[in-house]
Amino acid sequence: MQDARPEQIADIAYGIFEILLNKELRLRGPDLFELVEKREDFRSLFDEIFQKFSTEYPDLAHALTEKFSNTLAIYDLLRAGEGVIPTKTTQMYWIIQDAPGMLPAEVDDELAGKWLIFLEGDRVDEAWKKVREATVKGELGISAKVSTAKLNPDSRDDRKVIYVYTKDWRDEADVMRVRENLRAIGFVDRIGYKRNIETFRGEYSKKGKRITYYSA
Repeated sequence: MQDARPEQIADIAYGIFEILLNKELRLRGPDLFELVEKREDFRSLFDEIFQKFSTEYPDLAHALTEKFSNTLAIYDLLRAGEGVIPTKTTQMYWIIQDAPGMLPAEVDDELAGKWLIFLEGDRVDEAWKKVREATVKGELGISAKVSTAKLNPDSRDDRKVIYVYTKDWRDEADVMRVRENLRAIGFVDRIGYKRNIETFRGEYSKKGKRITYYSA
Protein backbone atom coordinates (compact mmCIF):
# COMPACT_ATOMS: atom_id res chain seq x y z
CA MET A 1 0.00 0.00 0.00
CA GLN A 2 3.04 2.27 -0.08
CA ASP A 3 2.04 3.65 -3.49
CA ALA A 4 -1.63 4.09 -2.58
CA ARG A 5 -3.08 7.55 -2.11
CA PRO A 6 -4.17 8.51 1.43
CA GLU A 7 -7.86 8.34 0.49
CA GLN A 8 -7.36 4.83 -0.94
CA ILE A 9 -5.67 3.69 2.27
CA ALA A 10 -8.53 5.19 4.29
CA ASP A 11 -11.07 3.33 2.13
CA ILE A 12 -9.23 0.05 2.70
CA ALA A 13 -8.96 0.83 6.39
CA TYR A 14 -12.68 1.49 6.69
CA GLY A 15 -13.53 -1.76 4.93
CA ILE A 16 -11.34 -3.79 7.26
CA PHE A 17 -12.70 -1.97 10.31
CA GLU A 18 -16.31 -2.61 9.34
CA ILE A 19 -15.61 -6.33 8.87
CA LEU A 20 -14.03 -6.44 12.33
CA LEU A 21 -16.86 -4.36 13.83
CA ASN A 22 -19.57 -6.68 12.51
CA LYS A 23 -17.65 -9.77 13.60
CA GLU A 24 -17.06 -8.49 17.12
CA LEU A 25 -20.63 -7.24 17.54
CA ARG A 26 -21.99 -10.67 16.58
CA LEU A 27 -19.74 -12.28 19.17
CA ARG A 28 -21.14 -9.95 21.83
CA GLY A 29 -24.82 -10.00 20.87
CA PRO A 30 -26.93 -7.94 18.43
CA ASP A 31 -25.83 -7.26 14.86
CA LEU A 32 -25.02 -3.72 13.76
CA PHE A 33 -28.35 -3.38 11.94
CA GLU A 34 -30.26 -4.30 15.11
CA LEU A 35 -28.42 -1.71 17.18
CA VAL A 36 -28.94 0.99 14.57
CA GLU A 37 -32.60 0.25 13.85
CA LYS A 38 -33.44 0.09 17.56
CA ARG A 39 -31.53 3.36 18.05
CA GLU A 40 -29.46 1.86 20.84
CA ASP A 41 -26.37 3.56 22.21
CA PHE A 42 -23.42 1.24 21.56
CA ARG A 43 -20.62 3.80 21.87
CA SER A 44 -18.75 1.85 24.57
CA LEU A 45 -18.78 -1.29 22.40
CA PHE A 46 -17.69 0.74 19.39
CA ASP A 47 -14.78 2.26 21.32
CA GLU A 48 -13.71 -1.15 22.59
CA ILE A 49 -13.72 -2.61 19.08
CA PHE A 50 -11.94 0.40 17.60
CA GLN A 51 -9.23 0.02 20.24
CA LYS A 52 -8.81 -3.61 19.17
CA PHE A 53 -8.58 -2.45 15.55
CA SER A 54 -5.97 0.18 16.52
CA THR A 55 -3.87 -2.45 18.27
CA GLU A 56 -3.99 -4.88 15.35
CA TYR A 57 -3.76 -2.33 12.52
CA PRO A 58 -2.20 0.87 13.91
CA ASP A 59 -1.42 2.39 10.50
CA LEU A 60 -4.93 1.77 9.22
CA ALA A 61 -6.48 3.16 12.40
CA HIS A 62 -4.35 6.29 11.97
CA ALA A 63 -5.55 6.61 8.35
CA LEU A 64 -9.16 6.43 9.53
CA THR A 65 -8.76 9.05 12.23
CA GLU A 66 -6.97 11.29 9.75
CA LYS A 67 -9.90 11.01 7.34
CA PHE A 68 -12.72 11.41 9.87
CA SER A 69 -10.87 13.65 12.40
CA ASN A 70 -12.06 11.49 15.31
CA THR A 71 -13.77 8.21 16.09
CA LEU A 72 -17.00 9.93 17.12
CA ALA A 73 -17.53 10.95 13.49
CA ILE A 74 -17.32 7.27 12.46
CA TYR A 75 -19.71 6.25 15.23
CA ASP A 76 -22.19 8.95 14.19
CA LEU A 77 -22.06 7.70 10.58
CA LEU A 78 -22.92 4.21 11.75
CA ARG A 79 -25.79 5.47 13.92
CA ALA A 80 -27.14 7.30 10.85
CA GLY A 81 -27.23 4.08 8.79
CA GLU A 82 -23.76 3.58 7.33
CA GLY A 83 -23.34 -0.13 6.63
CA VAL A 84 -27.03 -0.81 7.34
CA ILE A 85 -29.19 1.28 5.00
CA PRO A 86 -28.11 1.15 1.31
CA THR A 87 -28.99 4.77 0.48
CA LYS A 88 -27.13 6.01 3.57
CA THR A 89 -24.00 3.93 3.04
CA THR A 90 -21.22 5.91 1.35
CA GLN A 91 -18.04 4.26 2.61
CA MET A 92 -18.61 0.75 1.18
CA TYR A 93 -19.80 -0.44 -2.24
CA TRP A 94 -21.77 -3.32 -0.70
CA ILE A 95 -23.62 -4.32 2.46
CA ILE A 96 -23.36 -8.06 3.11
CA GLN A 97 -25.50 -10.33 5.27
CA ASP A 98 -24.55 -13.99 5.79
CA ALA A 99 -27.06 -16.64 6.78
CA PRO A 100 -26.76 -18.24 10.24
CA GLY A 101 -24.00 -20.85 10.36
CA MET A 102 -22.61 -19.89 6.96
CA LEU A 103 -18.90 -20.78 6.86
CA PRO A 104 -17.07 -19.27 3.87
CA ALA A 105 -14.45 -22.04 3.97
CA GLU A 106 -17.18 -24.59 3.23
CA VAL A 107 -18.44 -22.76 0.13
CA ASP A 108 -16.97 -23.57 -3.29
CA ASP A 109 -17.08 -20.19 -5.04
CA GLU A 110 -17.29 -21.78 -8.48
CA LEU A 111 -20.38 -23.76 -7.52
CA ALA A 112 -22.18 -20.82 -5.93
CA GLY A 113 -24.55 -18.54 -7.81
CA LYS A 114 -27.07 -15.80 -7.12
CA TRP A 115 -30.51 -14.48 -7.91
CA LEU A 116 -30.23 -10.87 -9.12
CA ILE A 117 -32.84 -8.31 -8.13
CA PHE A 118 -32.45 -4.95 -9.91
CA LEU A 119 -34.20 -1.96 -8.37
CA GLU A 120 -34.55 1.77 -8.69
CA GLY A 121 -32.77 3.63 -5.91
CA ASP A 122 -35.94 4.72 -4.13
CA ARG A 123 -36.98 1.07 -3.62
CA VAL A 124 -33.72 -0.46 -2.47
CA ASP A 125 -33.86 0.27 1.28
CA GLU A 126 -37.19 -1.46 1.84
CA ALA A 127 -36.28 -4.34 -0.48
CA TRP A 128 -32.94 -4.92 1.23
CA LYS A 129 -34.55 -5.02 4.67
CA LYS A 130 -36.88 -7.80 3.49
CA VAL A 131 -34.03 -9.83 1.99
CA ARG A 132 -31.76 -9.26 4.99
CA GLU A 133 -34.41 -10.37 7.48
CA ALA A 134 -35.24 -13.49 5.47
CA THR A 135 -31.53 -14.30 5.20
CA VAL A 136 -31.03 -13.92 8.95
CA LYS A 137 -33.98 -16.29 9.52
CA GLY A 138 -32.38 -18.89 7.23
CA GLU A 139 -35.23 -18.70 4.72
CA LEU A 140 -33.13 -17.82 1.67
CA GLY A 141 -29.60 -18.79 0.64
CA ILE A 142 -26.15 -18.73 2.17
CA SER A 143 -25.69 -14.97 1.88
CA ALA A 144 -27.03 -11.75 0.36
CA LYS A 145 -25.58 -8.38 -0.52
CA VAL A 146 -26.80 -5.04 -1.84
CA SER A 147 -25.16 -2.18 -3.70
CA THR A 148 -25.03 1.14 -1.87
CA ALA A 149 -24.94 4.89 -2.42
CA LYS A 150 -21.16 4.85 -2.90
CA LEU A 151 -20.50 5.49 -6.58
CA ASN A 152 -19.09 2.31 -8.08
CA PRO A 153 -17.05 2.69 -11.29
CA ASP A 154 -18.06 -0.86 -12.24
CA SER A 155 -21.80 -0.11 -12.19
CA ARG A 156 -23.49 -0.54 -15.56
CA ASP A 157 -26.42 1.81 -14.85
CA ASP A 158 -28.04 3.82 -12.04
CA ARG A 159 -30.08 0.95 -10.64
CA LYS A 160 -29.22 -0.85 -7.42
CA VAL A 161 -28.91 -4.61 -7.21
CA ILE A 162 -29.45 -7.24 -4.54
CA TYR A 163 -27.67 -10.59 -4.87
CA VAL A 164 -29.18 -13.60 -3.10
CA TYR A 165 -26.61 -16.41 -3.09
CA THR A 166 -27.13 -20.16 -3.06
CA LYS A 167 -24.42 -22.71 -2.33
CA ASP A 168 -24.63 -24.84 -5.48
CA TRP A 169 -26.14 -23.83 -8.83
CA ARG A 170 -26.46 -27.54 -9.72
CA ASP A 171 -28.97 -28.01 -6.89
CA GLU A 172 -31.99 -26.78 -8.83
CA ALA A 173 -34.42 -27.70 -6.06
CA ASP A 174 -32.60 -25.45 -3.59
CA VAL A 175 -32.20 -22.65 -6.14
CA MET A 176 -35.93 -22.71 -6.84
CA ARG A 177 -36.77 -22.97 -3.13
CA VAL A 178 -34.96 -19.67 -2.62
CA ARG A 179 -36.83 -18.20 -5.61
CA GLU A 180 -40.19 -19.21 -4.15
CA ASN A 181 -39.28 -17.68 -0.80
CA LEU A 182 -38.33 -14.46 -2.56
CA ARG A 183 -41.77 -14.43 -4.14
CA ALA A 184 -43.30 -14.94 -0.71
CA ILE A 185 -41.68 -11.74 0.59
CA GLY A 186 -42.76 -9.67 -2.40
CA PHE A 187 -40.35 -10.22 -5.31
CA VAL A 188 -42.84 -11.52 -7.83
CA ASP A 189 -41.43 -10.16 -11.11
CA ARG A 190 -39.29 -12.51 -13.20
CA ILE A 191 -35.60 -12.37 -12.22
CA GLY A 192 -32.45 -14.13 -13.37
CA TYR A 193 -29.96 -16.41 -11.64
CA LYS A 194 -26.30 -16.16 -12.56
CA ARG A 195 -23.58 -18.65 -11.75
CA ASN A 196 -20.39 -17.30 -10.18
CA ILE A 197 -18.33 -18.92 -12.91
CA GLU A 198 -19.82 -16.49 -15.46
CA THR A 199 -19.00 -13.58 -13.17
CA PHE A 200 -15.41 -14.82 -12.77
CA ARG A 201 -15.09 -14.95 -16.57
CA GLY A 202 -16.29 -11.36 -16.83
CA GLU A 203 -19.42 -12.37 -18.76
CA TYR A 204 -22.34 -9.95 -18.54
CA SER A 205 -25.66 -9.67 -20.32
CA LYS A 206 -25.53 -7.76 -23.60
CA LYS A 207 -28.10 -6.97 -26.24
CA GLY A 208 -29.25 -10.28 -27.69
CA LYS A 209 -27.22 -12.32 -25.19
CA ARG A 210 -28.24 -13.27 -21.66
CA ILE A 211 -25.90 -14.83 -19.15
CA THR A 212 -28.51 -15.94 -16.64
CA TYR A 213 -28.57 -19.70 -16.01
CA TYR A 214 -32.09 -19.80 -14.56
CA SER A 215 -34.96 -17.37 -14.97
CA ALA A 216 -38.11 -17.48 -12.89
